[in-house]
Amino acid sequence: MLQRTITIEHTHRILFTRDAFSSLNTTVRDVLELSQNGRKPKVLVFIDDRVALANPDLSTQVQGYAAAHSDAFHLTAEPFVLPGGEACKNDFRLVEQCWKAINEAGLDRHSYVFVIGGGAVLDLVCFAAATAHRGIRHIRFPTTTLSQGDGGVGVKNGVNYVGKKNWVGSFAVPYAVINDFAFLDSLPERDRRGGIIEAIKVALIRDAAFYNELESMAESLSRLESSALERTIQRSAELHVEHISTGGDPFEMGSARPLDFGHWAAHKLEQVSGFAVSHGEAVAIGMAVDLLYSVKRGILDAPTAERIISLIERIGFVTYAPHLLEKNAGGEMTILAGLEEFREHLGGQLTITLVPEIGRKIEVHEMDRSLIVEAVQDLRERNRGRVLPFVQPLIATKV
Repeated sequence: MLQRTITIEHTHRILFTRDAFSSLNTTVRDVLELSQNGRKPKVLVFIDDRVALANPDLSTQVQGYAAAHSDAFHLTAEPFVLPGGEACKNDFRLVEQCWKAINEAGLDRHSYVFVIGGGAVLDLVCFAAATAHRGIRHIRFPTTTLSQGDGGVGVKNGVNYVGKKNWVGSFAVPYAVINDFAFLDSLPERDRRGGIIEAIKVALIRDAAFYNELESMAESLSRLESSALERTIQRSAELHVEHISTGGDPFEMGSARPLDFGHWAAHKLEQVSGFAVSHGEAVAIGMAVDLLYSVKRGILDAPTAERIISLIERIGFVTYAPHLLEKNAGGEMTILAGLEEFREHLGGQLTITLVPEIGRKIEVHEMDRSLIVEAVQDLRERNRGRVLPFVQPLIATKV
């Protein structure tokens, strides 16, 4: 048997700025010049239609920036606008549209795809870029708090298929991620709040000091004050990248997914609700389910669970959705199917991350379904009478 170890070094760059496409801002130019070697690269830009609607001058700004820095790169065409939101990941034709645009632009593996948008569009376009020519360099410009602090700074991309989230995709380290805080200013309140939950999540599993800081900023974060929000997003991004680069499994070859604390239920809840429950809202609920479950299993003490859930609620999230109570044909809560789907996504042994104390994580390989049901029931009672933000709430059925 012939056996050799192949080692590939990746550089993961995360930059923070404001107004990246102002002609006086050299962040984009500086990143491109890192690899030019005297060659002017081609660039193709994709923009989330929701971002384009909220920033009607964005396409013009991108083209103006390209003209002002034409000695550094060549913009091959006007920015290509794609539909945004989770639904875009359900339409594989959009991937084909991206491939077609990349081909028509004549991009090669020394060219760049820029994608400006929320996490769903980043997933879609970066999957297309990662598979065209077996991988074209891509630079992400996340525009939501969720994508700037979590998904957009990661190395995963993909689209939904056969009714399952991110079933088709790839791992591809972006050439750079440019977090432009100016994009956050135009977000609806619901989307500005969404990314805070991922900051709480990563603090819970990695950084007790940051969790304490989040508690101290709770009132400011509930009001979505820019200084608190930007601090939260930047530290969240740092911790996520720190885990990816030092955790020993950036491409998830094992069975553990520690950054997905609370996500096994969240992913299924998004699907069951028809994505009426947003990702951030679903993660808040999924974390609450796992926190109460952990108390029932003796993993976490009740006062700490209450402390965490209260912070989640103080910042403006609810911790229950009636979609949790939907049942399958066999009479079991549909949400429980999320456990097997979570395991199946990586393969191997079921591995769920839980929090035994703030700043530390453990992994368990089985979940007591009856205790999950009890945790959901407790959350239903906790949120009884509260107004839920979901656009299509269901009438709760008895468990």
